[in-house]
Amino acid sequence: MADRINLLDLNRKSMAGFFADLGEKPFRATQILKWIHQAGVTDIDEMSNLSKALRLKLKDTVAIKTPEIKQEQISKDGTRKWLLDVGNGNRVETVYIPEENRGTLCVSSQVGCPLDCKFCSTGKQGFSKNLSVGEIIGQVMMANQQIGWNSNNGRQPVTNVVMMGMGEPMMNFENVVAAMDIMMEDFAYGLSRRRITLSTSGIVPMIDKLKEVSPVSLAISLHAPNDVIRDQIMPINKTYPLNTLLDACRRFTDVKESHNHITFEYVMLKGVNDSEENARELVKRLQGIPSKINLIPFNPFPDSGYLCSSRNAIERFKTVLIDAGLITVTRKTRGDDIDAACGQLAGDVISKAARHRKEISVKGSQGEAA
Repeated sequence: MADRINLLDLNRKSMAGFFADLGEKPFRATQILKWIHQAGVTDIDEMSNLSKALRLKLKDTVAIKTPEIKQEQISKDGTRKWLLDVGNGNRVETVYIPEENRGTLCVSSQVGCPLDCKFCSTGKQGFSKNLSVGEIIGQVMMANQQIGWNSNNGRQPVTNVVMMGMGEPMMNFENVVAAMDIMMEDFAYGLSRRRITLSTSGIVPMIDKLKEVSPVSLAISLHAPNDVIRDQIMPINKTYPLNTLLDACRRFTDVKESHNHITFEYVMLKGVNDSEENARELVKRLQGIPSKINLIPFNPFPDSGYLCSSRNAIERFKTVLIDAGLITVTRKTRGDDIDAACGQLAGDVISKAARHRKEISVKGSQGEAA
């Protein structure tokens, strides 16, 4: 099984190449994509429009493997969170947020996160690995199946995807883009590019690359109006400071087919970044960028060291932005009773450092035994 190709790892282009190598026509790729992602079929024997010979060949060489669900939690507001096993003791979390006219899935791209943003629970867990294409798109497939995808009429509960779960998507660029290709694929999930948003803490070269290869929407985890504050709460800012990051944002929107706007996420931290002066700084910073500001009340987690801004402070901050003509909303906290809110995702992460220490310990004990 370990040597088999997981068909969830293949988008349409790579799937066509796989079948070409088998001596099959390219249309086999669209057949398989529809069976897996539209009909939800994972048993090769049930793929009735494939020849018996091809089915036998595939059964010996491929697998259709989604991450295993270890736990499901349902919030009082209807939000669902799944803990998914991705091997070697590592688990990630995926969150589904139902609303009246849509269902948004918050998808993870890494086990843990290497960036260590100070207000985020995920960063405190360390970093283990990048998720494969199959482990990313498998979250979408799993959620549709768990909530009740009606393959007869094509209704799927997941109508929007935000790459805002565990990890920094831009640091797993190729796999994330391939998975988003499958999300937008007409023979798979058929999501509009406007319904897929990739959120980044600001990996500038990858923002430029994303503009060239994928038409999805972009969100920036900004969280500060100046380098002094951002250096303190987001170490990545020392590599890509605000001016460099915002210049990349201007380049991203400077295309013929407009991406409409960039969403700037701004977590509200009491006494850190929430003053009216901070708001006025932010207005100046975002000049010339088609922007939507998403103010996020800080969601606490153990030993974070931060508190959420008061409701009055958030409203004053919001008023400054709106009066300056910026589209601004305050994100409604969802799923906080099951730790599914923004910044609370943790999972189970066997960090590379911890794994290395364990390997040294094992080798040492083996040496003593010898």
